[in-house]
Amino acid sequence: MTVLAAATDPSALGGVAGWAVQLMDTLGVAGAAIAIALENVFPPIPSEVILPLAGFTASQGTFGLVAAIVGTTIGSVAGAAVLYLVGALVGRDRTRALVARIPLVAVEDVDRSEAFFARHARTAVFVGRMVPVFRSLISVPAGVERMPVATFLLLTAAGSAIWNTVFVCAGYLLGENWSAVQPYAGVFQWVVVAAVVGAVGWFVVARLRTRSRA
Repeated sequence: MTVLAAATDPSALGGVAGWAVQLMDTLGVAGAAIAIALENVFPPIPSEVILPLAGFTASQGTFGLVAAIVGTTIGSVAGAAVLYLVGALVGRDRTRALVARIPLVAVEDVDRSEAFFARHARTAVFVGRMVPVFRSLISVPAGVERMPVATFLLLTAAGSAIWNTVFVCAGYLLGENWSAVQPYAGVFQWVVVAAVVGAVGWFVVARLRTRSRA
C-alpha cells in the first residue's frame, strides 16, 4: 500500500507535504532522508511537516519506525554538514568584512559572538538542533569557528535524533491525523521568532541610543 493510497484525502496534500509524500512513496526511507536534508539546507522547508509525515509513512508500513528515525537523522546530519562547509569556506575574515558593512553592527560584536560561541559551542550546537529557525543556522558559525568535524557531527546527530524522534513518533502515533502536531510546533516556532525579533529590536534601539549620546 502506498502512502498516497493510504491517506484519507490525498488530493489535500499539496505543496511541501505533497512533495514529501511523493518522495517517500517513491524512494522509501531514502526519500525521508533526502527531504529532511534539504530542510536543513533550505529552512523554509518545515521539518514540522516532513517529520510527522515520515512517521505517518512508517505507520502505513512503507518502512519501519526505527528506519524513519535513523533515516531522517542521517539526512539532518548531511544537511548540517553542508552548512558547516559553507561556514568553513566563508571563514572568519570574510565574515568580519561582511559584518563591517552592516549598519549599526560593529566588528566588536563579532568578537563578542565568537567569544560566546567558543565558551558554549558544544551546548549551542546540541541544543540548537532542537530550536526552530536556529536548527540550520547554528551549523554556519560552527563551520566559521572550525569546530572539530567529529565533535560537530556527533553533537548534530544527538540533537537531531531527539528532535526527529519526537516528531516522527508523533506522526506514527497520530496516523492519518499526523497534521495535528503542526499547530503546537507552529506556536513554538513563533515564540522563538518573537524572541529573536525582540532581541534584535532591543539591540538596534540600544545601539542607536549609544550613537546619539556619542
